[in-house]
Amino acid sequence: MRWAKAPDFANDPSRIQEIHAQTVLDKENYLDSRLTPVECRACGTCVLARKNSLKQTSVQWTSRPTESCPIFRESGSSATQDSCPRLQDSIDHAVMEGILPVPD
Repeated sequence: MRWAKAPDFANDPSRIQEIHAQTVLDKENYLDSRLTPVECRACGTCVLARKNSLKQTSVQWTSRPTESCPIFRESGSSATQDSCPRLQDSIDHAVMEGILPVPD
């Protein structure tokens, strides 16, 4: 007997296509949509940001943080640095200016 965490639907090609189509939509919704370029007002580093709510922010770096951000560079590793307060201030400013929308 073979156990799997999730069914593979090998015998149901239409179901595989449905799952693939939903995966593409989910990727667009959660990873790619509504990303807005935001430039750090202190150092000029540019990231892609999205607000999912007032409290939740997604940030995708367009460069290596340790190469483009002085705060990350000083820490020596992006793994030991949660975020850059200057970049966070810039993101907050973009929200206040209406550049970075926050969904209702």
